[in-house]
Amino acid sequence: MAGSLLHPLRAATIGTVRCACKAVPVLVVLSLVTSGCASRAQDVLRPLAVAPTGTTRVTMLVATTRKPSEDPGKLYSGDRGTAISLNSVDVSIPPDRNRKIGEVQWPSRMPPDPQKEFAVTQVDKVESEGKALDWYRKNRNTKHQVIIFVHGFNNTYADAVFRFAQIVHDSGTDAAPILFTWPSRGRVFDYLYDKESANYSRRALEDLILQTTQSPDVSDVTILAHSMGGWLAAEALRGVAMREKSIPAKVKNVVLASPDIDIDVFRRQFTEMGPKRPHFAILTSTRDKALEVSGWLSGGVKRLGGSDLKPYAPLFNELGVSVIDTSAIATNDPLGHNAFADSPEVVRLLGRRLAGQSLEGGKAGVADQFGMATANFAGSAVRLAVAAPVAVISPQAREVLKEELSGDRAEIRNGQITY
Repeated sequence: MAGSLLHPLRAATIGTVRCACKAVPVLVVLSLVTSGCASRAQDVLRPLAVAPTGTTRVTMLVATTRKPSEDPGKLYSGDRGTAISLNSVDVSIPPDRNRKIGEVQWPSRMPPDPQKEFAVTQVDKVESEGKALDWYRKNRNTKHQVIIFVHGFNNTYADAVFRFAQIVHDSGTDAAPILFTWPSRGRVFDYLYDKESANYSRRALEDLILQTTQSPDVSDVTILAHSMGGWLAAEALRGVAMREKSIPAKVKNVVLASPDIDIDVFRRQFTEMGPKRPHFAILTSTRDKALEVSGWLSGGVKRLGGSDLKPYAPLFNELGVSVIDTSAIATNDPLGHNAFADSPEVVRLLGRRLAGQSLEGGKAGVADQFGMATANFAGSAVRLAVAAPVAVISPQAREVLKEELSGDRAEIRNGQITY
């Protein structure tokens, strides 16, 4: 009798130990995430009383599905709003001599020191479509380019604003910057809430993309999305394609940085966007600890941004998808999840992409350091992929994968239709 009682207890104990072993790396990663935010000042979005001198200003249009906050130093909370709110936000960035490329110098106290820290200098509501057009005409470049940034998991409104300001400044782009920030609570243990909030915001991002491309003043749109924002961006583009029968031609480039997307889901998203897709660039790293945790939470399915895609590079190249492996790149992020923004090499590469410049010529650059094969890096003709022999994939396997990703109508074979 005693043995029959102890046996299930022993089994349960073993099961608990196994679960605990799996949970250890998760807890380690979560502790790394939470430790970096403890000393941040609050109310950092409260504008300075006097505009600083000797600094650089980044002006962005911010669209959000967050609920407005009663605190003017926060502007918006992590809760879900019932409308899309628009603001123009100006961020002052310290002189380059006082900062490192790739870093956000968060205020240590309020008011911040603009010579050493990021500071907000102006916040205005954009109350009408006419004012939104006025903002764009004031901030557009000669090529009429727009960059839309979609942040990832665990970002407050301020996190998203400061990070995007840093990317715009450090990349050197002069494209009109538009931030889409969705209701993330900015807490590491709210992963599922954030995931549902990204789902909640799909239609709003679709509308933003369509409104941007329908403007006669806009000629070129690049979408840059990070982490969970990559899933949201891919879903929105899929939705746009289904609503409009194709993705607008003005959306020329999509950059998915460390995308937290189930690799099987991305295959379906990519297929359902239709044959007229923009060029995609996917930044991956097999050392991304955050995506390891996401995969663990998602039933062990690998994430697109944390997978080794080298064997598929030739196939992706044929489909207009660049694969950029950042595994070997040094980053200040202990999780290896933010190389797209805090690595000087990668952020400059993004800037060249946004400017439509070629990576050819000159001394060995970031592409050579990454082990990439490069060709024309301008516009929709971009063809950049990690060097990998075509022979890695058999001809039969390549044809099957190409058929799956091309979106062509599949035939019934052996009682199955490719999905």
